[in-house]
Parts: sequence; structure tokens; C-alpha cells
Amino acid sequence: MAGGKEPIEVKFRLFDGTDIGPSKYDPSTTVAALKEFVLARWPQDKEIVPKTVNDVKLINAGRILENSKTLAESRVPVGEVPGSVITMHVVVRPPQSNKSGNALFPLACSIYHANLFDTLT
Repeated sequence: MAGGKEPIEVKFRLFDGTDIGPSKYDPSTTVAALKEFVLARWPQDKEIVPKTVNDVKLINAGRILENSKTLAESRVPVGEVPGSVITMHVVVRPPQSNKSGNALFPLACSIYHANLFDTLT
């Protein structure tokens, strides 16, 4: 690999618990490139299929990763065992709910707002 850095092994956990990978990537690989990899290997038998990288969010150790960051910049400095596989969670933007362009809120967001509403009333 470039610069003498070891490749990083990553697998992607989909919303239903299935995985894509693991595969090895150069540490200089961008998050956007990882998303392209996920889109290219997305199982077509899934009910929800993302169309673009903007429909996908990658989460590592509870952090949403930015497209412009590299894999090396997105790693967690503490808690990773050298040589182990990193599992990144894949979150997909839900499809449009109606023709007016309003998107459905993800379930977690809806629960948060419901709890906030209950707290305020």
C-alpha cells in the first residue's frame, strides 16, 4: 500500500443485519469511495435500495462519517484491535413519502421527537 501503511479491513453492516465484505482498503480511501463500494455491492433483493452516495450514511463507533474524510481519519484511536475487522453501520435515507418532496423521518428521529413532545406536555 502507498506510504507503507497497512490496509484496513472493513465490513459494512446493513439495516437488516446482513454484511457486505469484509474487504481491505488503503487508509487513504475516502468515505465517499467506501459508499460507492457499498452501492456497487448492495444486494438487489433488499426492499430498500439506495440510488446515490447521498442516500447512504456510514457510522463508525457512533460517529457519522464525512464523505471528504479518509478511512485513516475516520478510525477510532482507542478501542480497535490492530489487524481486526472494522464494522461500519450503513444507514439508508428512506424513500420519499409523497409527491410534495417531504421525506419520512427515520424511526429513531420519530421516537426522539415523540419523547421530546411528551416531555414538553
